[in-house]
Amino acid sequence: MMIPDTDFDVLTLGHFAKDRLVVDGQGEIAKGGGIYYGGIVLRHMGLRVAVVTRLHPDDFPLLAEFEDRGAVVFATPAPATSGIENFYNSADMERRICKPIAFAGPFSPEELPDVTTRVILIASIIAGEVDLPLLKVLAARAPVGLDIQGFVRVRDGDDLVFHPWEDMAEGLRYVTYLKVDRAEAEMLTGKTDLRLAAQQLAGYGPREIVITQSAGVTVYAEGALYEAPFTPRSLVGRTGRGDTCFASYVGYRLNHSAEEACRFAAAVTTLKQERPGPWNGDLDAVKALLAARAGD
Repeated sequence: MMIPDTDFDVLTLGHFAKDRLVVDGQGEIAKGGGIYYGGIVLRHMGLRVAVVTRLHPDDFPLLAEFEDRGAVVFATPAPATSGIENFYNSADMERRICKPIAFAGPFSPEELPDVTTRVILIASIIAGEVDLPLLKVLAARAPVGLDIQGFVRVRDGDDLVFHPWEDMAEGLRYVTYLKVDRAEAEMLTGKTDLRLAAQQLAGYGPREIVITQSAGVTVYAEGALYEAPFTPRSLVGRTGRGDTCFASYVGYRLNHSAEEACRFAAAVTTLKQERPGPWNGDLDAVKALLAARAGD
């Protein structure tokens, strides 16, 4: 397959977040958002990455971490920097309560850089960042990977609640890679069987469905189902799990099969969960984990 000559391999778009993580009542401010966890993963994979985001000008220095790793950032000033307060109990880092802190506002077509890319990864964190008209504009440029979280997680006063995406039936026609977690899959389809949920979501148009849950990742592609486990020794780096998994899947999928990308994403996400912040880029550790699993 010929690889098109483009400026970037992946253009990822979404709000950069200044989150507050609270574990057992102890809080700390942390960088976050799908573009943060996902964009750095993609750079560690050796891909050419563009990051399109919105945030308050005072927080522009926080974007230096992308540039230090070789990503190209296109940032638009916004009235505020988005953020979410995540409450965890250390005994069960699988469960969290999320509350909105601030919202940087919607993206507009004028904020898109005049560049070419092999794939566009929409990594929005809160509904309202990307609307249907902008999704259509993005899909006209390149295949789109979309995390449903940024379309069903809605601000409702002091809470973040989940609502079905009103434009889903039309919007998913413009999506190539769709990511949902188990709860979102059940909410959107009414099905607890992940295969049936994936088949129903694929019926709207996406070519491949990526479903994450605490146990691992499930991929539905071209009628086949692939699964790979998450086996972290610790969950101290649980925040950003889904962002890491989806970005590493889409990035690896550019040059590998869906089955290979599923296994790779699961290995990267396993290692990411063992330490806070983005994945550290240790490809040797990923290869060792994949080799160990192949030998089981």
